[in-house]
Parts: sequence; C-alpha cells; structure tokens
Amino acid sequence: MTENITAADDPYRWLEDVGGRDALDWVRERNAETLARLTGGPRFQQLTNEIRQVLDSEDRIPFVTRRGGQLYNFWQDSANPRGVWRRTSPSEYRKHQPAWEVLLDVDELARAEDENWVWEGTTVLRPDHRLGLMKLSRGGADAAVMREFDLARRRFVPDGFALPEAKSRVVWIDENRIFVGTDLGPGSLTTSGYPRVIREWQRGTPVDEAPVVFEAKPDDVSAFAMHDPTEGYERDLFGRRPDFYRTELFLRRPDGELARIDVPEDAETDVHREWLVVSTRSSWTVGGTTYAPGSLLAARFDDYMAGERDMAVLFEPDKHNHLSYFAWTRHHMIVNTLFDVRSRLMVLTPGDNGWERAPLPGVPELGHTDLTDTDPDVDDEYLMVSSGYTEPATLRRGEIGGTDESVEVLKQAPAFFDTDGLAVRQFKTVSDDGTEIPYFVVGPPDAGPRPTMLNGYGGFEVAQTPAYSGTIGRGWLRRGGTYVVANIRGGGEYGPEWHTQAIKANRHLVYEDFTAVARDLVTRGITTPEMLGIQGGSNGGLLMGVMLTRHPELFGAIVCRVPLLDMYRYHELLAGASWMAEYGDPRDPAEWEFIRPFSPYHNVQTGQPYPPILFVTSTRDDRVHPGHARKMVARLRENGYPVDYYENIEGGHGAASDNEQRAFHWALLFEFLSEKLGLR
Repeated sequence: MTENITAADDPYRWLEDVGGRDALDWVRERNAETLARLTGGPRFQQLTNEIRQVLDSEDRIPFVTRRGGQLYNFWQDSANPRGVWRRTSPSEYRKHQPAWEVLLDVDELARAEDENWVWEGTTVLRPDHRLGLMKLSRGGADAAVMREFDLARRRFVPDGFALPEAKSRVVWIDENRIFVGTDLGPGSLTTSGYPRVIREWQRGTPVDEAPVVFEAKPDDVSAFAMHDPTEGYERDLFGRRPDFYRTELFLRRPDGELARIDVPEDAETDVHREWLVVSTRSSWTVGGTTYAPGSLLAARFDDYMAGERDMAVLFEPDKHNHLSYFAWTRHHMIVNTLFDVRSRLMVLTPGDNGWERAPLPGVPELGHTDLTDTDPDVDDEYLMVSSGYTEPATLRRGEIGGTDESVEVLKQAPAFFDTDGLAVRQFKTVSDDGTEIPYFVVGPPDAGPRPTMLNGYGGFEVAQTPAYSGTIGRGWLRRGGTYVVANIRGGGEYGPEWHTQAIKANRHLVYEDFTAVARDLVTRGITTPEMLGIQGGSNGGLLMGVMLTRHPELFGAIVCRVPLLDMYRYHELLAGASWMAEYGDPRDPAEWEFIRPFSPYHNVQTGQPYPPILFVTSTRDDRVHPGHARKMVARLRENGYPVDYYENIEGGHGAASDNEQRAFHWALLFEFLSEKLGLR
C-alpha cells in the first residue's frame, strides 16, 4: 500500500509544475500513447463527427439574455469555433433564422492579436446597456483579461477600463466608476487566489491608486462588491466569504459606514428593491420563530436594518419538495423547487395581505423546466426551457398575469437521436445508513443487462437534474448503452441538508450512496459489474478516484475528468484552499484522519483488481490543478496498472474551449467505455 505521501517526499511533485518542460514532455508522451490506442479506428472518427454535428447544429436553440430591449447570445459553430457575441430584436428572434448583429467575433480578434482567446462573458452597465466589461481568457482558464467594450459602437473603448490576466471581480457603479478586485501584488489576493481587496476605480486613474473600500481577511475565499442602480433603491453592498458556504454581507450607508446585514453566515441573501430575501442552509431562530434549513424568507429591507424581525415564509421544505432557486421579475418572484428531483415552478406576489401564490403559467407537466431569463428592471416576462433525458429542449416565453394558453413557444430544439424503445425510469435504493437514494435510468426497459454509463457528482450542493443531451444520446444511448444519473448526497437535490450531512468527516456517505446505486443496478438486472462504467468530473472526478481505490470490483471501466485526487495537498494547489469547508483541512491531523480514506492518491495499492481507467484534464485548468491527474497516473503506472491519460493543452476546467475540442473529448470518453464495456 502507498504510505502517507507528504509534501516533502512526494516523488511526483515535479508534475505539479504546470508548464514545466519536463512535466509537459511527460504529458505529451502519455497523450501520444492514449491517442495512438483510442483514436485510430473508424468508430472514433464516426463518434467525433456525429457529436460535432450536434454541437455545431444550426438548429440548436440560441439562448438569450434580455438587455434594454435587445436579446444577446453567444454562439459557437464550425464557422465560428471561438464564437461570436451577437444580438437581435425580440421580433426578429421569433423567426426560424433571425438576423443577428455581431458585436464581437472572437475568432477574428484572436487572429488579429495572435492570442488564444476564449470569451468569458460581459458585465453590462445598467440601465442603458451601452458599455460592458468584457472578460477574455487565454485557452479557457478562469483567469482572464478585462477590457471595456462599447456596445453601441461595437468596439473596445480606447483607453477604457482594462486589467491584465487575473481572477478579477468587476462591477459597474456608473459610467465612470467601477468596483474592482484584482491581482495588484502581495496582499491583494486571498490564499485561494481570489480578490481580497475591493477598490472604487475612477475612469482615467491608475487602478493601484484607486481607494480601498472593502477588505476581506487573507484566509477568506474572496471579497466581493455589488451595486444596485435601481431608481429609488440605489445601494452598494460588500461582502467577504470566510469559506465556500459562509458570507458576511454589508450595506454601505450614505456616510460611508458599513452596516452588517444580520443574517446567518451560511444563508444565501438577496436584496432586491424593498425586499431582503434569505434562503436558510441551517436552522435559524429569529424574532422568536425557528425556521428549518431550506426555508425561503422575506422581510422589508429598511425595516429589517432598523431592527424589525418579522419574516414572511415564502417556502418551507418537506420530505420530498425542496427549494432549487428563485428569480425576480418586475413585480413578482418565481420560485423553482425540486419534488423528488422533478421541477415545480410557482409565482409569489407581495401584496397588502402578504404574499400570494400561484402556479407559473405554461410549465409542461413532463420533463424538467428551468428559467433562462427575466428582466426585473423592466417587466414580468420570463423565458423558460423544458427538456428531459429523451425530450429535446423547448424555449417558451410567458408573462405573469397571463394564462397557459398565452405562453408562447419561441424555439424548439431538434431531436438528435432516435428515442424509440427508450424509457426514463426513477428508482430508489438504500445506502448503508438506511437513507433512500434516488437515481434515473435511461435505456430500453426490461432488456436485460447491457453496457451502462453511471454519472455521479455528489458535492457543493449541486443538483443533478434531468436534461436532454444529444451528445450522450448519439454517443451512447443510440448505440445500445444505458445511461444512469445518481442523485447522491453532497448534492442539492433535497435541499441544503442533503449536502451538509455529507461534508468533511461524513464525506464517506457520498461514496456509500454511489456504491449503493452501482450495486442496485446489478441487483435489478440493468447491468453487470463487467458492463458498468462510471464517469465524473471535478468533484465527480474525486468520486471516480475513490471508487477506483475503494470498490474496484464493482466496475468495468472508469473515466475520471479534471479531478481532485491528492487530498493532502489540494488546499495548496490553485483554488483548492476555497474548498476546505467541503472536504476539511489536511493540515489538521484530526481532519487528515477522515480525509485520508478518500484521498485516492494515498490509497493506491499493488495487486488490486483495478478496472481500466481514463484520466482527462487540461493544462489551462487553473481551478483544479492538472497535477492531481498527472500524479495519480504516475502512481498507478509505478504500481503496474495500465492507465490511459489525455491532457488538453487548453480548455480550462471544462477541458475544452471550442466545439472541436468538446467533440474530441466526448468521443474519447465514449470510445474508451465502449471498448472496455463491450458496446459495439
């Protein structure tokens, strides 16, 4: 068994040198081996072509964001691999082929500047939506350059606001001022690598001379600022995040004093017009009443800041129904909940007699529905998308106050694969501690065991909800495979407690839940261990590493993408320090005792029946360090295990920055699982 590997004696520490010559030579050697073995056959090229057709399809829904009467969209296809940022009018958008006005062609910009630009979004000045703070990253990394962009003239602003590459936070105050947190040298960043200091930057002045208006602590995750320009409700808010799940929020009063908003640090807090809205993550007793975790509460903001504690209950969870999120329109709030991992949407309207409740018009009974856009500055219109594992997406437009019949279908995505003979079923199994764990199965019912791909995540309160994927449909389902999604603890499918009961010392529950699903699939005859493949990325990649080292007998193949694996040093690598509230602090001997069993790098053993495994990561991932995957591969090879490895030289945390790379990435995954699980 591999003994405890400390920072001092780790023999593969040199692979943490992201761009080092020796490390990259090692990466290229591993890439060459994997590509020679997996990409030479006709099936791989066919897979790549079919997935690329999905990703580049002109019939995909161009999802939009409304800004000042225009609809904005970022679009990538074969002609625009890096993408174009564009806009159109609502009337034009209703056409099958809208006419778009291109604001920025990222491919053209990359050629002109000889840079590997990846568009990371734009923060637009409200309410006139004329100026934007645009972020562009090199190769898809989280760190990005920032430049001011003129939306009216469709060009960058000469001598406008600009920042070099960093994990910056920028917020408009007005046309000539922004709040900024960026890397200005020692003391400006937290130990997690995010902004610690917020400055108020005046146009035409040096950023390092801008006055400091807020500071977080060095060991916090980050500091942040918000400005609300809503007429009559103009506010500046500042905050610090001591860890991934706690926030201290402050209101800047007219005299410049910072007044703390007295809500639980682990709650999610929203300030909108006259309302303070609090979503609890733990029990909260206030005003003589105790509210359960997962409750949604509201109070009038000014009254609350003056000391009143009269909270209106907007939503209370029960055993099956839990809050997913909420969004504002001009006069209403739309709340999306998950009822046994199926969406339900309702409208809440404040009035003289409290908050009224009504169903959101036009939500289909089948499939999963999410809001895609509202504009609370303007009206009560909403855009929502509905889809399911076998139902392509439909984009609808409605307006609160209308009826189901008045909800308009704007766009319908094409079907990318034949669903005849496929069924979507939801099962539940029982984990080791007696908790019921749901999961979805997509495939031919009662067809006997067949190659199966099981997906899992189990972390950071992220819910795995049903959604249509032409990529998975073409690459796996249409070819005879079964697809499974496990709704294990650590996620957010059943509210915050579904997550918090499986962090730190209780992390083992995540892995016991996933193991229970794997075993139940075999018990039900859906698959066999030899035909069961699993895949996951990021925190899901850690899950894959734990399954490899803890339960190798349950699986026929594993794909581990952009993973955490060295849990002894994860907090020292890139953004890792920000996740200690999830996993624990390995510097504390007591916490290392419960971390070590789920640190795959420290649990590689010789002579084990490890199934074949493919690791996929990215050199440009500056969130989860590629050294995790590199070192794990080296350790497995040292112990004599065959292992495949592919590292994209760009791509960021998603391991791909354009559709060509995404298609290649998925084709590699499907080819590997098909070969190992016997899918033809």
